[in-house]
Amino acid sequence: MFASVRSAVLGSLFCAFAWSCTPNSPATSAAGSTQGGAAPGALVPAQRDARVALGMPYKSAAELYAALKMRAGGGAPLSLDDMPDWTGLWTRVGPPLFDPEQKRGELTSAKLKPAPLADLQHRKELSAQGVEYDPLSNCSPPGFPRWLAIPFLREFIVTPDQTFLFSETMNNLRRVYTDGRDHPSAADAYPLYYGDSIGFWTGKTLVIHTSQVTAGIFHRNDPQYSEQLDAVEVWNKADPETILVDVWVYDPDTLLEPWYVRQTYKQVPNPDKYLRINYWYCGENPNNTVVETGAGTSQFGDFTFTDKDDK
Repeated sequence: MFASVRSAVLGSLFCAFAWSCTPNSPATSAAGSTQGGAAPGALVPAQRDARVALGMPYKSAAELYAALKMRAGGGAPLSLDDMPDWTGLWTRVGPPLFDPEQKRGELTSAKLKPAPLADLQHRKELSAQGVEYDPLSNCSPPGFPRWLAIPFLREFIVTPDQTFLFSETMNNLRRVYTDGRDHPSAADAYPLYYGDSIGFWTGKTLVIHTSQVTAGIFHRNDPQYSEQLDAVEVWNKADPETILVDVWVYDPDTLLEPWYVRQTYKQVPNPDKYLRINYWYCGENPNNTVVETGAGTSQFGDFTFTDKDDK
């Protein structure tokens, strides 16, 4: 039994890095990935071009979030008797880029301002020469919004007042408050790796607004973002094995316009309950220690194997 589960997990994790595993199932299409108009009462249009256009009139994700909340009549609190079932373990599907639909060879699908565009081009040139550094190499947290695109197992825990979004990568956790509270006041706000997230429910759809982030990169080969970033996510369970997340990212320092992407999470088969979320930390093994060299590359630190191995 374990062998079959392990095979399924490896296949899912392979898809997390593969260019050819973007889903195109009838359920995904029905949820609006490629065709059809918006369903009656739906917050998000079915056609991708319309979803991209949805974010354009707004100057920030906060404005888009307020508009969606108004359209949803303010949302409605969840009850213990009527909560979406997001149980199980999940893995992200798509290539190691923030936008799963980015074309092979394309620099980025984001519309960047000149300075961040030049930075990305320079980093890509260095990467082609083998000079590449990723904050994850020294065990730094992925941060948000990169959290949405990192691989490895995930778990989503829904409660009436909060939703917890776990990933075993760097032991990170996102906490989304859905009890009606607002973000901290400007006087009390400061940058956090995963920002501050509030949300509301409309039916079994979760809408999240995240702000107050620490600057970082969208993914290893993606643009950088600033502390001015904020984002809206709309989470829906399209079928028993698929959760779709529509994302609009705003950053006045780096982006010319909102960056829309759709993330897909597939449930990992776990019939015998053998799999668990591991609290993985790359610094547990001293031989995993990675340092940045003077040339800008990354290299392992001193190994601590046996004397024989050291020779």
